[in-house]
Amino acid sequence: MTLKPERAALDGSWRELLGSRYAPIASVLAGGVLLEASNVYLTTSLLPTIVGEIGGAEFYAWTMMTFLLASVVSAMLVSRILTRHGAVRAYVLALGLFAVGSLLCAASPWMSALLFGRAVQGLGGGLLAGLGYALIQRALPERLWARGAALMSAMWGVGNIVGPVVGGLFAQLEAWRLAFVALAVVTALIGVVAVRALPRTARGRSSDPVPWTSLGVLAGGVGAVGIASVVPSGAGTVTALVVGVGLCAWFVRHERRGGNGILPRVTFASGSSLGWVYLTVAVLAFAIGTEAFIPLFGQEVGGLIPFVAGLLGAALSLGWSLTQIFTANATGIRSRRILTAAGPLVVALGLAAYGLLQHEGPSTLVIVLWFITLFVAGAGIGFGFPHLTVAALGSTTDEEEGAKAAAAVNTVFIIASAFSAALAGVLVNIATPDYVGSAQLLLFVFAGITAFGIFIARGASQGIGTRPSTDADERVTA
Repeated sequence: MTLKPERAALDGSWRELLGSRYAPIASVLAGGVLLEASNVYLTTSLLPTIVGEIGGAEFYAWTMMTFLLASVVSAMLVSRILTRHGAVRAYVLALGLFAVGSLLCAASPWMSALLFGRAVQGLGGGLLAGLGYALIQRALPERLWARGAALMSAMWGVGNIVGPVVGGLFAQLEAWRLAFVALAVVTALIGVVAVRALPRTARGRSSDPVPWTSLGVLAGGVGAVGIASVVPSGAGTVTALVVGVGLCAWFVRHERRGGNGILPRVTFASGSSLGWVYLTVAVLAFAIGTEAFIPLFGQEVGGLIPFVAGLLGAALSLGWSLTQIFTANATGIRSRRILTAAGPLVVALGLAAYGLLQHEGPSTLVIVLWFITLFVAGAGIGFGFPHLTVAALGSTTDEEEGAKAAAAVNTVFIIASAFSAALAGVLVNIATPDYVGSAQLLLFVFAGITAFGIFIARGASQGIGTRPSTDADERVTA
């Protein structure tokens, strides 16, 4: 007998999730997402040291773009790999790819080899992050879904803190190769726990073939927007952005009309709120694009030392991580809908306030307010994120479609993060070297985008606390 969502959420607790029965499973799922989340920022911290030794400064930005592109591609295949290989084999495959990619990075004699290693890492990382969400449904009881989703999502915030700290430590010791070896060792340890802790789920053939057209079009779109952030400002940037947006529009059109795609079929069904859920996830993830430049503004505008500026950059992630631990406890349908609908507004207010506080020679009070406003912006992400994941999980009664819906949360998150990082780079370059102007342009534009998400989140909130009937699913797939 399946518990109703309201009752299921009421019966679950953090104590049960982190207790002896489910703690090993939770640690494996959270550890995989943490590897993916922290790796991007760890590598960014190491890059100056890496380039100083092996060269390739002209490809500096490509280390992140290559990783994210590979992550997008593999994240799209999560539900199919999970269905075909089962939970344990799928997770071991993902961990193996990530470990091999880390070792390739550690052994890189030149930049092209490092980029290849980053691509392999990205393939494993995209699978790890997607499996973390998809396996919530198969490895945990429904009463723990919201808290499991909050734990997975919190790992992105934790990774944004752990990555720069650990990377900075290894960079200070001039031991960047050892940092990648350490990543491989941690990955292997998680693999040992995964083999013992994860349930042996059923294996079979996926009902859908691999959506090569959607994969190619969307990967091309993300790649084009990524290129826009690395080419010189001007016609090249505009052209790359137009191509990227055009390819993504083509992707959405293909997904709506095609019978086989990356997103679950129910996404575009009449009356379904899943499309609104994904759009809300994208809006919230979009705000994260500011994080890469916040430490730069802290140093150039506020005169902060690198360590404090790094902590400033982590304030948004800290707000996100801490807030959702508490908001995941919301059990009533009304409260969960209010939290989800309010999230984009809180993010927009936090970003706009931080932008308004940018000026040369800020006082100590203003710098403290920087931390507070960024924490508030991050809290807006944490308001509804765990409930959006649960809404995706409960959007269909079909197990494979449910896994695809959950994995697509991570896919949408990565895609939106890549787009936001690219656009952030373009906006910052427009006003450089006026860092106050760059900060205000970036923060106000992103605040406007997230504010528009208020209307999108209202649509997503309608899917919280509801479950489709089997007959409804049959009508969708017919």
